[in-house]
Parts: sequence; structure tokens; C-alpha cells
Amino acid sequence: MLRLIIFPLLSIILFLSTVVHAQTSHQDWWKSTTVYQIYPRSFYDTDGDGLGDLNGIIQKLDYIKALGFESIWISPFFASPQRDFGYDISDYTAIAPEYGDMETCMRLIEEVHARDMRIVFDLVMNHTSDEHDWFKESSSNRDNPKADWYVWKDGKGNKGQKPPNNWKATIGGSGWHWHEGRKQFYWASFLDFQPDLNYSNPEVKNAMLDVARHWLSKGVDGFRLDIFNSIYEDTSFHNNPGSLKIVPSEESPDGFFQKMKYNVNQEESFEFATELRSLVDSFQNPSRFVVGEVFGDVETTK
Repeated sequence: MLRLIIFPLLSIILFLSTVVHAQTSHQDWWKSTTVYQIYPRSFYDTDGDGLGDLNGIIQKLDYIKALGFESIWISPFFASPQRDFGYDISDYTAIAPEYGDMETCMRLIEEVHARDMRIVFDLVMNHTSDEHDWFKESSSNRDNPKADWYVWKDGKGNKGQKPPNNWKATIGGSGWHWHEGRKQFYWASFLDFQPDLNYSNPEVKNAMLDVARHWLSKGVDGFRLDIFNSIYEDTSFHNNPGSLKIVPSEESPDGFFQKMKYNVNQEESFEFATELRSLVDSFQNPSRFVVGEVFGDVETTK
């Protein structure tokens, strides 16, 4: 997710500690690799539309390798309205047409591996775009099959149009947003057009594990997990306690005069990390890599 506001760099924590099987040095590529991050939109344009594309990445692989990099990490290029430049995904298994198509994506993976390099995708598991078919169905009424695929709550007040609690989004302001169709609020950890998925629903968790499995089976070497510490919320939905802290930091997500006790760094998020790690570990030769965007003190994140 693009951090356009006031945050310092968020700390990065590796979910690699559960690897217990013996591996060769080739299998341990992630321990010593150097990674080149690519923001595809501004990287290299090959079709003259003013935007970078997947073919541009392919054309520059030899250049990247000549610089001494063994791996590339690509920011999201999945189908998206691009309101947050790809971090608002509307289809996890489709390629945004401005970047290319699935054939080009598969060729990119093949060309990376042909150079004995690795490719890591940026995967946004916390939320989708509000234009994702899942959210369109979920928001259509309260009784559809995906009605609880997102975090919906009735409001407070006489007319139910006050937010359910005092939770702040990671950029400040209430993270609750009124939906006129359902006459309910939905929770968004970041921006209002990026509704959080409801991982307390096993169907959601399994659907997102299937997304990871889909790309691993196509040869992707791992994932960088965006805003991963917001995957789960406390289902009691208690108000967060107050705090004197104004701005979140690497050491603490607290900010905006609020301690993010119930909507960030829930134990279930880290349990899900272990489950995801097990899935990733089931793909070998070579081993796969997972890194999560998590911010908090060492005791919380270790």
C-alpha cells in the first residue's frame, strides 16, 4: 500500500521461523538474496501509453541482474480501479490490462527463472477494492452468500448512523464507513474504498489461501504481505483506549490519540501467518519466501 501520509517506514518481520526441514544452499536463496523492488506503473513503458508494463520488466531483467540483484519484488499489478495504484484489488487472479495479460505474466516468471533469479509478488490480503465482485455481492443485502465476507456492523444512535465504535484507520479518522444499500457500516483499515475482509469467516480465509496457492503453483517464489497486522480484528468490537501518542511509528501502531488495542496485531493474525507459512512451505524446489508488513514493538511482532 502506498504510504502517502505521515508514517515512517513500517518495520518488516519475516515469517520464516517455522521452516524445520533441511535445505540445500540453493533452497536457502532468500537468506542472502538482494531484492530490487519494481513499481510497474513507473518502471518501463514498452507500448507508448505512458505507463510501465510487465513487458518492460522483462526487457530490463538483464539490466537488473547486471546491477547485482538476484530477486525482484513487484508491487501489485492485478486488476484494480487504481484508486490506490494497485493496492485496491478487484480480481486477485487477473492482470490489470494497462500492465499486460496472463500470458505476459507467465512469460515474466519464466524469464526471471531462466536467469536464475527469483520473483516475489506484493499480495494485499487484508482488504479488496470496493469494486471487487465479493464486495459487490456482500454489500447488496444482508442475506447473500457473501454477506459476512467483510466486516459489517450496525451503527449506534437513534437512527443507527453513528459508527459502531471509536476505531481509527491507520491513516487517521474513523475506519467505519456507512453503506446506504445495507444500512450498515463496513470496516476499512486504510481507505474507504478498501473494505477489510472478514477473516473470522473460514470461507474468506480459505479463499485467500487459494489465491496464494494459485500464484505459488504458477511459479511465484514468494510474497510480500501488505498491511498484514490488520488481518484480524477483535470480534468484541470494544472501543480502543485513549493514548497521548499522535503519530504511529515503527515501534507502535498507536496514534491519533488512540491505542490500537482491538484492531491491530491480534493474535489471530499471527496464527494465520503460521497457517500461510505452512502452505508456502508445501511448495519446494526451490523453497518459497514470505515477508509481512507489520509494525509494533519487538515483543508483539517476534
